[in-house]
Amino acid sequence: MRPTRPRDLLVAGLGAAVVALLLVRLTYGALPAFPLPAGVTLGVLGVAEAVAGNVLRGRIRRSPGSRPLEPLVAARAVIVAQASAMGGALVAGLWAGLLVYVLPRSGSVTAAASDAASAAVGLVCALGLVAGALWLERCCRAPDDRDRDRDRDDRNADVRDRDDRDHGDPGRY
Repeated sequence: MRPTRPRDLLVAGLGAAVVALLLVRLTYGALPAFPLPAGVTLGVLGVAEAVAGNVLRGRIRRSPGSRPLEPLVAARAVIVAQASAMGGALVAGLWAGLLVYVLPRSGSVTAAASDAASAAVGLVCALGLVAGALWLERCCRAPDDRDRDRDRDDRNADVRDRDDRDHGDPGRY
């Protein structure tokens, strides 16, 4: 599985923005008002994915007090992260397209001012989802061999120090 490339997300977001701008330009008068918290759900999902990334990162690195992580769980988390990143990029593009259309009109049209605020909130929250998804994907990477060796050496040093304290090695303390 390859990591998500930011270029792919940018292309998808820009494509969605162009499509949204064209659609909004043709149909804005027939669209209902966009509620201000319309995009907040994506922000909440982004925060949840970032928190899940931190939890999984500790389990993958086998931090003290954490259970080991099954490889299939990590693979599923990566798939969710990649899908969320792409979905967030697409929705961010849609909100950006709306924002590009309504922002210049927000000074003269009351509905456009309200929709501009909704689009800004939606755009920020969709970008939050992309950020949370990319963080989750990064946290699910397997540690490098050098990291594993360093962690193993650190664990062995901790065990030796504990054994020395337990057996009363006078040369160490």
